[in-house]
Amino acid sequence: MTPATGKLPARDADAGNLSRAGDLFQLLRDGRARTRAELAVSTGLARSTVASRIDALMLSGLVGPAGEALSSGGRPPSRFAFNPAARLVLAADVGATHVIVAVTDLGGNILAEHRLAQQVADGPEAVLDRVLTQGQELLSGAGRKVEELAGVGIGLPGPVEHDTGRPVKPPIMPGWDGFDVVGYVQRSLPVPVLVDNDVNIMALGERAANWPEHGNFFFVKVATGIGSGIISSGELQRGANGTAGDLGHVQVARGHDVLCACGNYGCLEALASGPAIVRALRGQGVEVAKGADVLRLAADGNLQAIQALRQAGRDIGEVLATVVNLLNPSVIVVGGSMGEAGEHLVAGIREVVYRRSPPLATSHLRIVLSMAGGRAAILGASQMVTQYVLSPAVIEATLAGTAIAG
Repeated sequence: MTPATGKLPARDADAGNLSRAGDLFQLLRDGRARTRAELAVSTGLARSTVASRIDALMLSGLVGPAGEALSSGGRPPSRFAFNPAARLVLAADVGATHVIVAVTDLGGNILAEHRLAQQVADGPEAVLDRVLTQGQELLSGAGRKVEELAGVGIGLPGPVEHDTGRPVKPPIMPGWDGFDVVGYVQRSLPVPVLVDNDVNIMALGERAANWPEHGNFFFVKVATGIGSGIISSGELQRGANGTAGDLGHVQVARGHDVLCACGNYGCLEALASGPAIVRALRGQGVEVAKGADVLRLAADGNLQAIQALRQAGRDIGEVLATVVNLLNPSVIVVGGSMGEAGEHLVAGIREVVYRRSPPLATSHLRIVLSMAGGRAAILGASQMVTQYVLSPAVIEATLAGTAIAG
C-alpha cells in the first residue's frame, strides 16, 4: 500500500536482488534465528544470493545478528533473526467516549500506552490532534524519535472505506463522514497511515495475540452497538463497501415489534446491546443507567441482571448460529464492554449456537471471552500496520530506498 491510498506498490520482476529480498524476509518473521546456509537450503537459493539479501536486510535494521550456530569445524557461522525493535508503530483506538494511544514495536509489543477521555462527536480535527499530541509524548517518554515510526494505525467506531481511510456515514461521529483521516495525520507524520473499523482491528488484535494458528476466526463486539470482525482463511474480510460483519442490524424473531435506531424492527442491536439490556431491566423496575450498572448487578448475583444478560446471549446466539453455518469458524471470541459480563452472556450464546448449528460445524468450535480485553483494538491497529509495512512489496521498496540513501 502507498502511504496515501493504502495500496501495495507494483512489484518489479527486473529490479534485481533487492526487489526479492522481501520474500526472503518473510521466512525470518517468525523470529527464529537462522544461518545463511540454513536459508540457502530452505529457499534453494545460492549462498551468495542469500548473503546479498541478508546484507540488505541488515542495512535496513529489520534483521540483526542473533549469535553463532554450533560449528562442525572452523569458524562458527553467524545467525540472523528479525529485529522487531527496528521500527515503531503508533496505534490509536478511537471510541465513542475515549481514545487509547500506544507505541508498539513491529512485533506488537506495547512500549507505551495512554488512555484519554475524548468524545468522538467533538469532530475529526479535535480527536486526531489529541492522538498526534499524545503519540509524540509517548515517543518522547520512551526515548524514541518520530523518525523511527514505520506507520500509524487507527481504529474508528464506525464504517470506514479502508482503501482511503475515510469514514462512511458513521452514525455516532458527526463531522467525520468522508473526512480525509490519512491526509490529516500525514501533515504531521509523513508515514503510511491505515484506518479501519474498530471491530475489524479488534479481530486482528485478538487473533494475533491469542489465536494465531486459527485461520477461520470470528470476533463479536457487544457494547453500545453490536458488530463483528470476520477472518476467513487467514484474511480479514471487509466486504465490497467495508460493512461486512454488521451483526447489529440482522433481524431476530423475538424482536419483531422492537424499533431499532436504524428505523427497522427486530434488529439484534435493539435487543442485546448494552443500552437495550438497560432498557429491558428498567422496564422491570431495576435501577440501572448504563451497561456498567448491569455488569455490577450481575457480579453481585442479581438474578434479573443475570437473566437479562443470558437472554441477550441467546439473541446473539440466534444470529451467530447462522454465521457458524455460513462461515464455519473454529473460534468465536466475544469482547466489548458487555463482554465483560463473562459466562452469563457467553452461556446464552453457546446454548443457542450448539443447539441450532450442525454437529460437524460445532464439533471443534470454541466460543470464548476475549483475552486481549481493552487492548484488542490497540494490538489490532499495530497488527494492521505491520502486516502492511512488513509485506514483501513494501520491504522491497524500503530496501531500495535504503540502498539509494546509502
